[in-house]
Amino acid sequence: MSVRRVVLGVVAAASVAVAVTATAPPVVAQPAFPAIPEFDTGFYSPEQSIVSAADPGQIIASRPVNVANLGVLPVNVDAWQLSYRSNDSRDEAIPAVATVLKPRGYVPGRPLLSFQIAEDSLGAYCASSYVLQQGSIPWPLTGAITGGAQFLEIQAALAQGWAVVVPDHQGPNSAFAAGPLAGRITLDGIRAAENFDPLGLDGRATKVGMMGYSGGSIATGHAAELHESYAPDLNIVGAAEGGIVADVGALVDNSNNALGAGIVASGIIGVSREDPELAQFIDQKLNPLGKAMFGAKQNLCIGWNSAIAPFVNLKGLFDTPGDPLREPVAQSALAKLQMGKSVPRFPMYMYQSNPDWLVPVGPVNTLVDTYCADPSASVTYTRDHFSEHLTLEVVAAPSALLWLRDRFAGVPAEPGCRTTDVGSMALDSRTWPVWQDVVGDLVAGLFGQPIGS
Repeated sequence: MSVRRVVLGVVAAASVAVAVTATAPPVVAQPAFPAIPEFDTGFYSPEQSIVSAADPGQIIASRPVNVANLGVLPVNVDAWQLSYRSNDSRDEAIPAVATVLKPRGYVPGRPLLSFQIAEDSLGAYCASSYVLQQGSIPWPLTGAITGGAQFLEIQAALAQGWAVVVPDHQGPNSAFAAGPLAGRITLDGIRAAENFDPLGLDGRATKVGMMGYSGGSIATGHAAELHESYAPDLNIVGAAEGGIVADVGALVDNSNNALGAGIVASGIIGVSREDPELAQFIDQKLNPLGKAMFGAKQNLCIGWNSAIAPFVNLKGLFDTPGDPLREPVAQSALAKLQMGKSVPRFPMYMYQSNPDWLVPVGPVNTLVDTYCADPSASVTYTRDHFSEHLTLEVVAAPSALLWLRDRFAGVPAEPGCRTTDVGSMALDSRTWPVWQDVVGDLVAGLFGQPIGS
């Protein structure tokens, strides 16, 4: 596969109809204008008895879908939604949904990329499974801007010939920033994709990679750390993550009275949806201003949530004698979210903006040092000095995809750890052909060329 085809047909047309064997889970018809998840409970919230009876990653239902840029411009790939069983952070059964995509045709030994979109939102209609569909409310209106923008990276992966699974990793309650939950949903989404025959994968022998940035790094990083204990049956060959939320407490400290306060406040709400003790603490300690602000943020997507109350004094929203983060309940919640509890047993490609204004670099440095204290760790870590949080994702994505392509091709990652400081990852000449071909391939996609075939 030439580099030129990395983004071939990014905005091409698609229409999918798939027959599933009698032994497979039922296929649910999908209307031309899909219902938002809040009103699509039959698929998103199956009966608990059905969920509990399934194994983690077992498919409960599936349906073909059409995916599109901006909800309008169709993309010429095969796509389905899978409803499957996963577990929450207490290992209790929950329903989960993922979108699976593959290029047209059959490719033996096709690898699978699990791409964790930075949903960073508090409403189910912000989830990737809805945002990616043709006929959905366009994301510039809903505010689900990351889902729409990161779909281009997913299409670049499809252009490599890879299958892709995109989990709704925040779960049924849109628990933004709840890492242990997101990690489990991600791993079970990979299991579900491998269990889905129309993807044409090799079951548990499938080579799997993971990728996520910012909020997507939360799911990717926790999935990497949980792999050995939760899903050792998966053949994960590498994970790439950037804008890494290694320490949520440090993130809150960094965002207090700063530009990122609005989105970080949404993360506090999201985490409380998965942590009943934290939810009770917030309910008891929020002052009237805090209650009003948190109430305004409920059920909004990232764009609008980020715009509400930037530069707010987050800690001043709580009536506590001192720093609310130092309260025992908050400390317990933050400890559950911190990365570094175990070392991934596959290679990691990690990248971070040194002057990141939202996600501080210090905890990422600490996380890398923690991993690399284990002599078996394999970590490639790049610090970019000319970018910031938003621009790094754009300039680093080609490098991450090329690194994953080597892992899928069986090229061994270098053993041990290496940290590299660069002016800009955009200066990596290996990625230049990707950018040179982007415009031409986007235009080709408008004329219906399939991706990755």
